[in-house]
Amino acid sequence: MRKSMFLVLAAVVVLAATPALAELQNVIVGGQVRIRGNYYTNTQTNINRSNLHWPAGLLSGRSIGTGSNYNWDGVRGAIGWDDKENSLGYVEQRTRLNVKADFSNEVAAFIELDSYDIWGEDFRSDYITGADSRAWTGDDVEIYQAYIEANEMFGLPLRLRVGRQELSFGSEWLVGVNDTSSGFTGLSFDAVRLTYATDMFSVDAFMAQLFEGGAFEEDEDIWLYGVYASYLGLEDIVIDAYWLWLRDARRLSDTDLTWFGEWWEDIFGIDDYDPTNLHTVGLRGAGTIGAFDFEAEFAYQFGEADQVGYLFRPYIYGDDSADFSAWAGNLEVGYTFDMAWQPRVWVGGAYFEGQDKRDISWWEWISPFSSPRASVSFNRLFSNWEYSQFLDNTTLSNMWTVRGGVQAMPTESIELALIVKYFRALEEFDAPAHITLGGWRIPIAPFFSFWTMQNDRDLGIETELKATYHYSEDLVFEAGWAHLFVDDGATDGTYVLFNGLGFSGGTSDDDADYLYLETRIQF
Repeated sequence: MRKSMFLVLAAVVVLAATPALAELQNVIVGGQVRIRGNYYTNTQTNINRSNLHWPAGLLSGRSIGTGSNYNWDGVRGAIGWDDKENSLGYVEQRTRLNVKADFSNEVAAFIELDSYDIWGEDFRSDYITGADSRAWTGDDVEIYQAYIEANEMFGLPLRLRVGRQELSFGSEWLVGVNDTSSGFTGLSFDAVRLTYATDMFSVDAFMAQLFEGGAFEEDEDIWLYGVYASYLGLEDIVIDAYWLWLRDARRLSDTDLTWFGEWWEDIFGIDDYDPTNLHTVGLRGAGTIGAFDFEAEFAYQFGEADQVGYLFRPYIYGDDSADFSAWAGNLEVGYTFDMAWQPRVWVGGAYFEGQDKRDISWWEWISPFSSPRASVSFNRLFSNWEYSQFLDNTTLSNMWTVRGGVQAMPTESIELALIVKYFRALEEFDAPAHITLGGWRIPIAPFFSFWTMQNDRDLGIETELKATYHYSEDLVFEAGWAHLFVDDGATDGTYVLFNGLGFSGGTSDDDADYLYLETRIQF
């Protein structure tokens, strides 16, 4: 977008206009090493198994989105919930090293390198032959952050930051740094960020480029824009309001026909996709009142969802009129007792509105003129909240959950926590009519995809126990165990993964376990 590029260049020019006589004053070196061992049971799917799910032929005429790749063992990426499957164990490590240079005239520069690895992926020796191979193994080390910063611009409490940087707002419910639980790969943005901050309030305005469609393309990029404001005038309480706009202008086309075919599409208004414009507006309040603490956030999304509609193609054409229109909310309230161990009890819940329009009527099934319908759920954007160790990878949607827990500190350095959670889908998937025998799903009327049965919506109950040991201010050890009591909704299958576009169906109903051990040091 020419306008976006102009704004970026303008920001660079303003930054370059800062006093040129800035001298190096201070250099700070920091970093972090984080290592986590993970072990999952009954969650993986072995694609060589022959358990019956829904083959593509049973879904003819139905637009089901990313689940179009059905096969005889469920959709690609399905979860097993089966003790006959393999367990999954691996150790992940993220290493970070940064340098901050402070100059005079309120100028600073920050550079951070990081590397995310799985143990054993880069070992350089063959134990059988003893050969030592130091071949290039890929871009393991990345420039995670690299930005220039100017403070107190024009004599105001105004800061400009230009370059690759983390964006973290509020509790990171919608925009965060992707470092929670397992898979802590981190997330940074190529962005320009302007911050005006006083003791009473702060306002952030930013723009970030998420995808470059090509140097010779005027408008095939993805940009994220936002304004995030916080009011700090209440003691121990913050109130936030924000607007986020994600614009995806990548080209979409179902067909590339001859002039006659294109004329036909123009006449009937099909295959006519516009840029996706996802707008999110929200309010958040958080803080403490005496012994109580709270976290509450609500958001609404609207705009054109053509990138999602493009996925819903039963045959040739997708849904070029798909829209975002969904609510979401997150609430947590806790109370800390003034006594030994400082026990805290808390309850919370979350709601992410979703759609499942994947069923069709007999007329839609038989008619060549029926139009596909997209199922658009609340998009979690770049959330750093993970509600489940099994179901969620910060993308769980079309569902609601309630949770609660208790935590305590037996000593100043040890913290214990017990958490219980319940998950339920909002709109269930209408599966082909079938009977279930010994875990096998046998269709009643093969290839009559209009004849359906509603899958269950109860996904399961999850319990989690964890302990954290603060060995020092810099070094932390943590261990945890989670158990999922799998319910019929997770077994039969529902579209709750990947912002409501991924299928959760399994091949059995065996409970799952997750154990981890982590250590991290920061300097």
